[in-house]
Amino acid sequence: MPAPDLSLFLGGFMIGLGADIVEIERIRGVLHRQGDRFLDRVFTEEERAYCMKMAHPHKHLAARFAAKEAVSKAFTTGIGAELGWKSVSIYHGPRHEPLVRLDDQGRALLHRIGGTRVLVTLSHTETDAMAVAAILRD
Repeated sequence: MPAPDLSLFLGGFMIGLGADIVEIERIRGVLHRQGDRFLDRVFTEEERAYCMKMAHPHKHLAARFAAKEAVSKAFTTGIGAELGWKSVSIYHGPRHEPLVRLDDQGRALLHRIGGTRVLVTLSHTETDAMAVAAILRD
């Protein structure tokens, strides 16, 4: 049996876990009613640029909305004073895997709880988007 490819294994000690599921229609409705006000309040420019070029941007926005909620749950803070909507930005790595970028506030919180990185996974169907986030310490 060949040796396993450990370059894909991230490892670490998990110190936080969060999950969220969002109805895509809910996000489409808020986007229709509030438009740029909703986008400006919740999503980073990087996220907006990615999602709005898609055929169905509301599906991708919903997955990122769920990811922000999942990360806030992993931190056990929720979205609020300690972690804002834009403190978490979802982007893609070299294998098109979702990655988390934290702003200064998010990095400070990560450091304060002893974390070194945040992992996230996203998925969506025609009706729902979900995300799971884990905070790890190396």
